[in-house]
Amino acid sequence: MSDDSISRKRFLKQTGSAFAVATLGFPSIIIPKKKEKLGVALVGLGNYSTTRLAPGLQRTEHCELRGIVTGSPSKIPDWQQRYDIPDDNVYNYETMHEVASNDDIDVVYVVVPTGLHAKYSIIAAEAGKHVWCEKPMAMNVGECQAIIDATNRNGVQLCIGYRMQHEPNTRTIIRYGREETYGAVTSVETGAGYNGSHQEGDWRRDAELGGGALYDMGVYPINAARYATSKEPVAVSGIQSSERSQMYNEVDETTVFELEFPEGVMAKGETSFGKSMNYLDVDCADGWYYLRPFQSYSGVQGETSDGTKLPPDPKHQQARQMDNEALAIKEDRDPVVPGEEGLRDIRIVRAIMESSEKGGARISL
Repeated sequence: MSDDSISRKRFLKQTGSAFAVATLGFPSIIIPKKKEKLGVALVGLGNYSTTRLAPGLQRTEHCELRGIVTGSPSKIPDWQQRYDIPDDNVYNYETMHEVASNDDIDVVYVVVPTGLHAKYSIIAAEAGKHVWCEKPMAMNVGECQAIIDATNRNGVQLCIGYRMQHEPNTRTIIRYGREETYGAVTSVETGAGYNGSHQEGDWRRDAELGGGALYDMGVYPINAARYATSKEPVAVSGIQSSERSQMYNEVDETTVFELEFPEGVMAKGETSFGKSMNYLDVDCADGWYYLRPFQSYSGVQGETSDGTKLPPDPKHQQARQMDNEALAIKEDRDPVVPGEEGLRDIRIVRAIMESSEKGGARISL
C-alpha cells in the first residue's frame, strides 16, 4: 500500500538516497513509555493510510496521528488541515531520517509498497522509533531478518500489521486450534482474493516492488492456515499463473497452494486478483468451524458445528490493532504480532514461488 500516484520509476528515483542514510545508522533514542498517547507517523499516504489507518487513529485510546512521510507534496495541505499536523512533523522519503530528533513521534508505521518495507523500516529503527510494518513484511527472509536485527539493535519494538490477529472472532478461531476445542484440526481450506484489475504504474503489477496476488493477498490464507492449526508447516507446494498476461506479465494473478503440517494435516489455499473469495474453513476430529468472510475490514463472522455463532464485531479493526500494539509498547511487553510472524509467512511465500518454478514440486521448509 502506498502513495497511489507515485509510479515505480519515480518512486525508486525519489527514494534512492534514503537507503544510503539507512545504512549509516543513527543513535538509538530512549522513548518515554509512560506517555498518555504515543505519536504515530504514517509513511506513505496511499489508499490504506487514507481510508483505514488515519481514520482509525482518530478512534484510538493509546496512540494518535502526529506525523506523515510522503512523496506527494500535493497531499500535504489536506492532511495537515484534516489532522492538525504541524510543519515540523511532515517529512518526505529523503528527510525521513530526521524523525530521530522529533520527540513528538514515537512510532513509525511503514505503509509503502512491500519492496520498500525493509528500507523504510530500517530507517525508522535507526532513528530510534518503534516500527509498525504493514504486511507482507518484506520481499524475502533476508530483508525480514534485517528489519528484526535493526529494531533489536536499536532497542525499539517491531510489529507487523496483521489486523486479523486482533479481530475477536479470529482470536476465537486461534484459541479453538490451540486448545483443540473441537478436537485436533484435521484440514483447512482458505482463500482471499478479489475480482479486479490494476492500471499501468500500479505497484501491484511490479515484481520489484512486491506485486502479485501471492504477496498482496496470499499472506492472508497463509497466516490463517498457521494460526488455525497453531502449527508451522513442514512443506509446501504451489502453482502461480496469470490469465490476463498483458496486465500481470511480471507477477502472478492467481496462486493456489498446499501447506503440509505435522501429522499429515493439510491446508489448501488460494489467492487471486481475478476471483473474489474470502473464507476460512476448519475441519477437526470432533467438529468444524468457519469464518466467512474471514479477512474483510468489517463483518467477519462464522459458525461452529455445535451451532455456536460468531457474530460480527462492530469496532474498527485498524484502531483495535494499533491500540493493542501501542499498549504493548507502553507496558513494555511483547507485541501481539512480532516481526518473526511476518518472517515465517515470507519464508512460505518464497517456497511457494520456488515450487511453482519447479512445476508444483514439494518444497521442504
